[in-house]
Parts: sequence; structure tokens; C-alpha cells
Amino acid sequence: MAIKLILRYLILCCIAAGFFACSTIRNSNKMKEPTVQIETTDGNIVVKLYNETPLHRDNFMKLVSEKFYDGVLFHRVIADFMIQGGDPDSKTAKPGAQLGEGDTGYTIPAEFRTPAIYHKKGALAAAREGDNVNPQKASSGCQFYIVEGKTFTDAELDKMQESKTTKYGNIAATNDSTYKFSLQARKDYKTVGGTPHLDGNYTVFGEVIKGLDVVEKISKVKTNASDRPLDDVRIITMKNNR
Repeated sequence: MAIKLILRYLILCCIAAGFFACSTIRNSNKMKEPTVQIETTDGNIVVKLYNETPLHRDNFMKLVSEKFYDGVLFHRVIADFMIQGGDPDSKTAKPGAQLGEGDTGYTIPAEFRTPAIYHKKGALAAAREGDNVNPQKASSGCQFYIVEGKTFTDAELDKMQESKTTKYGNIAATNDSTYKFSLQARKDYKTVGGTPHLDGNYTVFGEVIKGLDVVEKISKVKTNASDRPLDDVRIITMKNNR
């Protein structure tokens, strides 16, 4: 009798532990998304980082805590497209010097989450080396961009799917979520805009929640032939908003 009671007790403990583990997983998935304030010479931008892309989230937060980004430039700016920063070499770069090669010495595995997470206006994404040297599409350890983008029509979005079918065949296109835009994504791309052709090619790991007007302002500055602003746009500091 005593053995049966002990076994029953152990079974109940295992069940309780299982419920606790499931509860812990659910709570971790609902963990509050961290936010970061980017103080620039042109104003402040606040971004939130997605829990769905934990490798990029944690790496970005690590660099912020280490003050890695303090003093870097938005060294590549293209109107109606994006603003890019994070090159450590830009901190002491001379006027007009070409930038974009500085990095941390490591890469981050791609974390594509299409069609749920996409390149809408204000998206925070990781820069990377080109496909010819980086077929895995791994992200830079530090360089990032914020999408400005433009609006698209349904016909243009449909054509992106057609182009994938032409390039890879119907099966690849059908099974690939890269250009399978959700209803919300289509709405965003048609109204607020973005860069849909980058979906599934570069990892989006956050978005602007305040200061989108600052992003727009920076995207419109005058640049040289290498897309570097003629007047430096600098990140003064980044702060964890917790």
C-alpha cells in the first residue's frame, strides 16, 4: 500500500512539474520586449526588439550595454530606402571616407520570420555581406539599418512572387514564405510603405516605436556618391529603456 502511495505521489509530482515547465515556456514567449533609445544628432529614436529573433535581440542588447554604438555614424543613407549605421570604424572616420567594412569579427545566423515579421517602414534589420560570400545570409555582428522605404501596389507585390516562381520554379515559390505577404503586410506595404524585396533575405529583429519622423529626416539628408551624408549624422548614445 505504501509503495502505491509513493508511486502515486511521484506521478503527481511529474505532472505538476510538466505543467510548471509549460507555464514557464508560455511566460518566456510573452516576455516583455526590450526597448532601446537611440540618441542621435538629429533627434531620438526608440526601437523595440522582437523576442522572436532572440540571437539578434541579445546581441544588440549586449552591444548597447557595452556602449559599442556610442559615437558611430549613420554612414549609409538612401532616400526612400533606409538608413544604415553601426560601423565601428565610423567613430573616427575622416570627412568623405568610405565606410561599411567595420564589424565585430563574428556573424549571427539568419532569423527570418516571414511572413509574420517583414520590412515595413520603421523595421530594424541587420546588414550583412552579399550572397556571393555569404550564401547562408548570416547577419553582421553590429551593422544595422532602419527602413524608410516607399509604398507598393498589389500588382507590384504580386510580381515579386511571380519573379520568385520564374527564378526557382513553382514548387520553391509555393513553399517559400518570403513573398507570401499576410493581409497586414500587404496593407502596410500599400499604405505606410517599406522594402518588401528584402523579406527573407535580411533579418528583421525590431521596429521603431517612437521617432519615425527622425528616421525620415535622416533619410533625406544630402549624401555623396557612396551614400554617406555630407554632414555627419552621429549616434550619440544608445540606452536600454528597461
